[in-house]
Amino acid sequence: MGHSLTKKKKISFRDPTTRFLVKRLLTDYARPYIARICLGLLAMLIVAATSVSSAKLIEPIINDIFVAKDANMILPLTLGICIVFLLKGLATYAESVTMTYVGQRIIADLQAHLFNHLIEGDLAFYHATPSGEIVSRFMNDVTKLHSAVTGTLTNIGKDSLMLSGFIGFMFYQDWFMASISFFVVPIAILPVVKIGKKMRKASANIQKETATLTILLTQAFQGIRLIKSYCMEKYERHKIHETIEEICRKNLKAVRVRAASHPIMEFLGGLAIAIVVIYGGHAVVQGQQNPGTFFSFITALLMMYEPLKRLANLNANLQDQLASASRVFEFLDLKPKVIDLPQAKMAQITKGKIRFNNVNFSYNRESPILNFLTLEIPAGKTVALVGTSGAGKSTIMNLIPRFYDVTEGEITIDGIDVRQLNLASLRQNIALVSQDVILFDDTIRKNIEFGYPCASENAIIEAAKAAAAHEFIIELPQGYDTQVGEHGVRLSGGQRQRLSIARAILKNAPVLLLDEPTSALDAESEQKVKLALTTLMKGRTTLIIAHRLATVMNADIIYVIENGQVVDAGKHQDLITNNSRYAQLCKAQFTEPNTREE
Repeated sequence: MGHSLTKKKKISFRDPTTRFLVKRLLTDYARPYIARICLGLLAMLIVAATSVSSAKLIEPIINDIFVAKDANMILPLTLGICIVFLLKGLATYAESVTMTYVGQRIIADLQAHLFNHLIEGDLAFYHATPSGEIVSRFMNDVTKLHSAVTGTLTNIGKDSLMLSGFIGFMFYQDWFMASISFFVVPIAILPVVKIGKKMRKASANIQKETATLTILLTQAFQGIRLIKSYCMEKYERHKIHETIEEICRKNLKAVRVRAASHPIMEFLGGLAIAIVVIYGGHAVVQGQQNPGTFFSFITALLMMYEPLKRLANLNANLQDQLASASRVFEFLDLKPKVIDLPQAKMAQITKGKIRFNNVNFSYNRESPILNFLTLEIPAGKTVALVGTSGAGKSTIMNLIPRFYDVTEGEITIDGIDVRQLNLASLRQNIALVSQDVILFDDTIRKNIEFGYPCASENAIIEAAKAAAAHEFIIELPQGYDTQVGEHGVRLSGGQRQRLSIARAILKNAPVLLLDEPTSALDAESEQKVKLALTTLMKGRTTLIIAHRLATVMNADIIYVIENGQVVDAGKHQDLITNNSRYAQLCKAQFTEPNTREE
């Protein structure tokens, strides 16, 4: 079946243009804050106007104070300078606070949107994508986007307004000098564009390597016990250090690419100023222009090249950040296949009869897992699936709550195709206990009530007692408020399993899916949990997978699965007497030495 998440638009995966990415970022996420953006633009306009005014003030300072030696102009001009710079400071503050707020809100909205989208994604996506890759895009790429929104895009607006103001002022002062000042602009465009393209590619490579590092770190920290037991610290160090060095090399390359615009712009800027000085200096010496106008023009020219250089660098920075935007939008464009149909009904499971009708299934559409499988799980009965590893037992279990959808055929509950049922309501009627216990880094209470947060304290305790967990819980220092640690690392395997069973008991669903529910328990706890499960399973439809056949001997029906098909079916006593495949499995298992792992 492959990825259950598919692409909406190929453009967002392969080579999205700068215009496409910026437009999508602004259209999808900036629109709710248009009023604040307008306020920020007004503040930018004031900053640009006061910057131009400060250049204009040079003219009367030179002409009236230093040339005409008019002392009466000193006070008003100094007051004017103070007012201009005060306004500029206040406007800069308003622009910074406003646009930072907008940027932070856009990033927060984007992260929330990304999480909401991913949490609704298919299980196939998570099986095919390392968790470190997902976290890297969620944290590293979105963080880089923060710079694009709060820094780069904001500076584009501010510097563009300042540049426009200085250009208009310079043409107002002397159109000819202004014209010869801008001959450098066309020359600078080509290298700036090339630098931007190289920067996008370099940044994409950095983000890929960063994602790889996140994956490796996640695996190393989660597998630290295995690493230490096999003395693989040196190997892991080499692997991590190699990736870190690769990131360092790519970052240094990106710095060289980004910095390439500096010598180009500095030289062209200096050349333009030199030409203006040659022309303007002769004009002043010959009396064709007054010194105030010339120095005012030179001041504006010098001040203009700062926003111009920043804009040249902004292109490289923007391409760097938009590489992250492309990776984020790639995930946002993934579309789940396991979704509610428009006519989906709310699941009202009264009996719980489950039937597989000629079901075919493949994860990658090449290697079939289930082959025209037909089996029935009667309402209120306990059905066991047995067979060798890879036979398709877990796949059968995963198809019932629609973690995947069948490739062909149908699965019905009480005669209704599960694809016709509302997903949330379907899963609310199913309780799952897996051999791979999932506990969150929270309290024992929160882990038991997960999925049923409105449960009373008494109900939580009763569920824990039924799962043989209450006794060890109350012996812990904080009892039910004890933090279990990441993946329940502070608890034993048996304790973790009993908490997961308590969680299923509390849910009280009409359909139970049990995947080796007692595999990690000691003999005493297993007996207690078996009694609890026996009580829990009464009147409920239960599907259980077990490799230890002794745990399923009392099942109402036992299905032996091989190569995605049912090869034997019946009760334990019937199957054991006729030299069936089940009998062979029992003989092989019960004659093995007792290697039960405590």
